[in-house]
Amino acid sequence: MGSRLALLCPGQGAQHRHMFDLAGTSPGASELLDTLLPAIRLDATLAQVLEDDARLFSNRLAQPLMVAATLANWRALAAVLPAPALVAGYSIGELTAWAVAGGLAPAAAVALARARAGLMDDCVAAGPAQALVAISALPYGAIDGVMRRLDFHLAIETGDDSFIAGGPAAQAADLERAIGALGGRAGLLPVTVASHTPFMRGAVDPFAAALRQHAIPDPAVPVLSGISAERLNHGAKAIEHLSRQLAEPIRWKDCMDALVEAGITVALELGPGAGLSRMLQARHPQIATRSVADFRSLGGIAAWLGRHVE
Repeated sequence: MGSRLALLCPGQGAQHRHMFDLAGTSPGASELLDTLLPAIRLDATLAQVLEDDARLFSNRLAQPLMVAATLANWRALAAVLPAPALVAGYSIGELTAWAVAGGLAPAAAVALARARAGLMDDCVAAGPAQALVAISALPYGAIDGVMRRLDFHLAIETGDDSFIAGGPAAQAADLERAIGALGGRAGLLPVTVASHTPFMRGAVDPFAAALRQHAIPDPAVPVLSGISAERLNHGAKAIEHLSRQLAEPIRWKDCMDALVEAGITVALELGPGAGLSRMLQARHPQIATRSVADFRSLGGIAAWLGRHVE
């Protein structure tokens, strides 16, 4: 069997001031960005936003900017990328994945990311401040009771003993102390939205309605569902899975295992950031895995792909 390529689309948290630099070396990607940025409705120039962490990491801008940056890298690589066998996305990256797979126009994906962020922010505004905490060195089952007591919920499962939990910000420090007392590690993430938990239930139906406003054709290649790790081949599934994942846990560990089951031999994270490629490399080292963030030039990415993709 020949090589099979998977493309990985990251979630927010990996954004940085140079996130558009690589795409900026491609005329096609620069042209795409010119059409995508107006949909984000930046409150300053792009350069000013990239230099201002308060703006760059605000939920309302972080989500559409991550989608735009990932899609720009994808367009920059269009000439050298072989046809993928599967596309997977982490959190907001799953929306990007549908665009990469041909189920959504890039401009529609960015506009939907902006709407998604706004709906999630509305859920935050309706209650107490929220937080995400990264937990490791403990299986979820060992602290389920502690989390329930503090009103925290599983948000993203990243490994056998690592996951992200979401809940009220006022209880985050208590959770960190409890995890430490049990021998685990915990750290507050720079995200103020308890995504993929019941705190986001109010956004599910409105986002499904927003998705229904777009004709979503069947993707050219399957998209991996974050909440079930199943391969989705029909556009109608995008509405259900992209809306449900707002308030349900992302099973990223299962998604990584599903790549192996699908016969994937090569994986490229479209960046910015390299978190997904590092997780996959650690869990399944037999898959040749890199991120565009690892390279200094588009030519370097093309050369690596040439060595690993038949």
